[in-house]
Amino acid sequence: MEPTFQIIRDIAENADGIITTKQIEEAGISRTRIRTLVEMGFIVKESQGIYSMANILVDEYKLIQLRSEKIVFSYGTALYLHGMSDRVPHTIDVTVPQGDNISRIKKDHPSIRFHYVKKECWDLGIITIKSPMGAEVRVYDKERCICDLIRDKKVMDMQIYIQAVQEYFRSENNARKLLKYGKKFGIEEKIRTYMEVLS
Repeated sequence: MEPTFQIIRDIAENADGIITTKQIEEAGISRTRIRTLVEMGFIVKESQGIYSMANILVDEYKLIQLRSEKIVFSYGTALYLHGMSDRVPHTIDVTVPQGDNISRIKKDHPSIRFHYVKKECWDLGIITIKSPMGAEVRVYDKERCICDLIRDKKVMDMQIYIQAVQEYFRSENNARKLLKYGKKFGIEEKIRTYMEVLS
């Protein structure tokens, strides 16, 4: 196999099968060469600046995550990644700060449902977790997920809502962190009620 492709394959093997233009250029390969490899069918252009190896099943969560540093998996998708929901999400839920321009991502990924939050609350509870295929992705912690569910109860799927809330309060949980988040979102009293009823 030609050396250029071998270099790209080596990069991809250490990055969950996905490579970026930046990684390829840092390895000394030109954009012209990238286009040639796409035309030859060796690599696939997934979106602007993101490529994958041909004939490899790529991690959808990782692909979405690479589109923006501001994307955090949330709501039903976060519950699934935490094992708090057994429903595989058909629509991927992500949260971004209000005012961020994500029009191109929306166009490229119609299966994503975007949630917007004030910038000062966006990074509350971000952790990394492994996707089902093993990639490290950003997701809200369990406490943040519970706060989001309680805040947006009216638009939630009730089966997912009940399963997640009951499981959280009946298992080992971090009440102090949950109340701290609840205070930030103005739902501290609601959370105290849930704690009294379900704990």
